[in-house]
Amino acid sequence: MTTNDLMLSRRQALGLGAAALASLGLVACDSEEAPTGTPTGEDASEEVQLDAAAYDELVASGPVADDETIAASTWATAVRDAGVLRVGGVQTSMLFSLLNEEDGHTRGFDAGLSQLLTRYILGDESKQELTQVTSDTRESVLQNDQVDTVFATYSINDDRKQVISFAGPYYTTQQSILVMADNTDINSVDDLAGRNVAAQSGSTGPSILEEYAPEANVQEFSTDEEARTALSQGRVDAYVIDTTMQMGSMTRNPGRFRLAGDPFGPVDAYGIGLPLDSDGVDFVNAWLQQIEDEGLWADLWQVCIGDRAGIDDVPEPPAIGA
Repeated sequence: MTTNDLMLSRRQALGLGAAALASLGLVACDSEEAPTGTPTGEDASEEVQLDAAAYDELVASGPVADDETIAASTWATAVRDAGVLRVGGVQTSMLFSLLNEEDGHTRGFDAGLSQLLTRYILGDESKQELTQVTSDTRESVLQNDQVDTVFATYSINDDRKQVISFAGPYYTTQQSILVMADNTDINSVDDLAGRNVAAQSGSTGPSILEEYAPEANVQEFSTDEEARTALSQGRVDAYVIDTTMQMGSMTRNPGRFRLAGDPFGPVDAYGIGLPLDSDGVDFVNAWLQQIEDEGLWADLWQVCIGDRAGIDDVPEPPAIGA
């Protein structure tokens, strides 16, 4: 079965996620994912919930850096002296960073990584201050010293590296096309010519569409929720953003959407944002390598994504520093 054939029963949607990830050897997304609230006309009744107890136990088992390791990094020393890690992130990404309104905790793959890093530096994963960011504000919060780091499914590219630095990468993805389930006209990126196509401003989507679908009429939206709502309301014909983000939308809304064709565009590497030329890059890379070697990266991926999408085979993380 190809992605063209995958319609949106919950089981098929989850199968699509597995097939897409297996074919790409990936998992990830570029910016905000599925929102905490459900837009008009969407149905979250069959959403597979994250195992909060398993997640919390995993984060609490993370390593803690010794004093010598902290002292070797100016960035980490400043964080420990402040007693809090200031993180730029989101609370609307179903698989990566979603606020649980019942207990007030934010959980997901990105959230878990940021909490593991908080624990590593400060010995307590709760000593974190979250500033919510959008695709358009991720650089500015680092440049203005509002946060120490950004975990927000953050694509590494040359333009961004002119103004901030990245640790990682820790995840990869490509673009996919989301359409309504009953749309039979769009089945590949070539079919986007002349169509109204949503993309998220500040993400890599608009520039990728300019290259791969130059005749598409691209409409940019500030958030993932706005773009999907425009698709649901028929104001656009398709929505292009990262494959895993689309998988999250389909998992949340079984039967409503389908992916049109195969993933396309360059493989996108996601990194951890840090201030420009910060020695925190080396510190965070060493920590990231440690949690990968200890299996925490794989365990976190399984709890946040694999268990919810029915995927048993954990992907290999990308090479750090690549």
